[in-house]
Amino acid sequence: MRWNKIVTISLLLAGLGSFLAMAEEKVLDTRSLNQLKQRLEAVDAELEHLAHLSLRNGIGSIGYRSRHHKDSDHREWVQIELGDEAPIDEIVLVPSVWRDHKRGFQADGFPQAFRILVGSKDDLKGTEIAAFGTQDQILPRIAPLVVSCSITASWVRVEASTLSPSGWGEGYCLELAELLVFQGGQNIALHKPVHTSSEGENEKGARKSEFLVDGFMPYLMHAAQGEKSVAFVGQAAQNISSHIRLDLDLGSVLPLNRIHLHTVELSDTQPQTIPSGFGLPERFLIEGATQPDFSDAVELVDYRKTSLMQTGPIIMRNLSRPRCRYLRLTAEKPYIPTFTHRNNIVYNRIGFAEIELFSGDENVALGKTISGNIRRASTLRTYQALTDGRNFYGELLPLREWLNQLARRHDLERERPRLTASLSRAFARQQVLLQRMGWVTAVLVVGIAFTALFDRLYRNREIARIRERFAADLHDELGANIHAIGMLNELANQTESAHDRNPLHRRISALTDRSDSAIRKVEHMAGEEDFYSKLSEEMQRTADRIATNMEHHFSIEGENSFSHLSPQIRSDLFLFYKESLVNICRHAEATQIVTRLVASPQELSLCIQDDGIGLPEGSDHRIPPSLQRRAQLLGARVTATTPANGGTLITLSLKYRRGLARLPLRIAKIVARQTNRETS
Repeated sequence: MRWNKIVTISLLLAGLGSFLAMAEEKVLDTRSLNQLKQRLEAVDAELEHLAHLSLRNGIGSIGYRSRHHKDSDHREWVQIELGDEAPIDEIVLVPSVWRDHKRGFQADGFPQAFRILVGSKDDLKGTEIAAFGTQDQILPRIAPLVVSCSITASWVRVEASTLSPSGWGEGYCLELAELLVFQGGQNIALHKPVHTSSEGENEKGARKSEFLVDGFMPYLMHAAQGEKSVAFVGQAAQNISSHIRLDLDLGSVLPLNRIHLHTVELSDTQPQTIPSGFGLPERFLIEGATQPDFSDAVELVDYRKTSLMQTGPIIMRNLSRPRCRYLRLTAEKPYIPTFTHRNNIVYNRIGFAEIELFSGDENVALGKTISGNIRRASTLRTYQALTDGRNFYGELLPLREWLNQLARRHDLERERPRLTASLSRAFARQQVLLQRMGWVTAVLVVGIAFTALFDRLYRNREIARIRERFAADLHDELGANIHAIGMLNELANQTESAHDRNPLHRRISALTDRSDSAIRKVEHMAGEEDFYSKLSEEMQRTADRIATNMEHHFSIEGENSFSHLSPQIRSDLFLFYKESLVNICRHAEATQIVTRLVASPQELSLCIQDDGIGLPEGSDHRIPPSLQRRAQLLGARVTATTPANGGTLITLSLKYRRGLARLPLRIAKIVARQTNRETS
């Protein structure tokens, strides 16, 4: 089955080479197609539950901006003084946002390279807790940048070493909308003193260092979950004698550490029909008490709006942990709209989307009842909207969680295009792979077809060779025995006495039995392990039997090397010798035969010489066809020459490999069974 194996192995190597070549292609993402799909699905699922980056409109403060420089390699910094040392676990940088006419919303002046330092009053140098460079690719962004830490400090500094260009094309500067420092869920940097390396020129309006910690950011709290709610708005005629107020009962005395007042959203209509700060009193006072009559009231917040820069989506104030149960918001100077109501009546307004009061990190006002001395502006705007934990976009989130979700959304939205690009490349690679696999499959199919054809041809050839060997074995084995029978029969006929004929008849009978045994041996010789195991003895007996009336000399050298010969070679060698003796007896008219067998681990030589009439002159067929056929089956070379002293010399030369003599017995048996099936 040599050709079958060669063709199959070649095809497999060709297919393997094709796959190895594809595996060596440079890919940009080592993840599999299934992994990329799963990751994209996970990203989309997570994005569905994250807060949206909804930008606010209207008028308000922007943040801090340094002076401008002609190039980016300038050092600018901002430092927040926290007061007493306090543990901090997160710092958030909120970029200033502006609208580029080509690229849309972008961060304005957010540094390309900077580091964050923290320290104490006695440690003016500080400790670096984070550093970012251009290699970190934090730009472009409009989302917050969150830096986690765990340290105690009394000041926090952001120090920029590589600035970004200003959106107004005036050079390079450092600009931030807000800097938050969290201790748990509380921003302890709120309204703290700010020191800067420089102030921007003519920045007396929306950009000041104090706006870096005013709590106003360029976002609306737009959670992706929860039911929406319409803000509360109340109204009262201007001639009302008492102040407008809202009262809240927390149900128990609690220490309060901060308050968040969510203002009325301005996105009910497009374009908006009301200005920024709608419903927000020009001045209001928030008091807390443990008694319902506020006899022990303490002032918590005194808000005074002197400009539109002091308004935003969430008004935040940190408290010194007073213990209160009752709270009262009094509008000492209510909001007065610029338009009149029907019947030409002007109403004072007050409105909030939510009032949050925190004891620790818990909003203790959630779900509590609020009452007031002002009627609702419409049936949709109820008092309960002030403590339902929702705004116009859904559920309200804790401040820190909200900013973290915005930062996470930014990361995922930057990752998603890379995932889709990797998926596109993976699909393209898969298409190429499928095409190549199609070609490889086609080649394999053709190869298998050719292999089957070659295998069939090879089998037919093997069958023909087996038949030829069987015919040669039968001819050589039986021919010699029949010849010997004939010679013995002639001798018996020439013998006059019965006493002499009886031994000849016994020999004829024995030779007949020998022929029957030889036929059985020919049928099973390929499967017999000990067939002609003693080759020299068998050859000697055969010479004595065939060359009955001739003088015969037999010599052998290297008999130990016969053990390395396979049973088939021993059988073919014996039959070659037997056929040579038969031909000498039939045609040579010889009286003497000399046989010499020489064997070594590498080769074997058999010489058979007679003193007969020799080879005919000018004959083209000096070697009998039967001997040629047997030598061909052996894979040996045979010659016939006439020595100087006359007669004929037949020489068989066989070079063999040791491994050939050690063919497994099982293969020999399989060939024998195949031979029996084909011949039957």
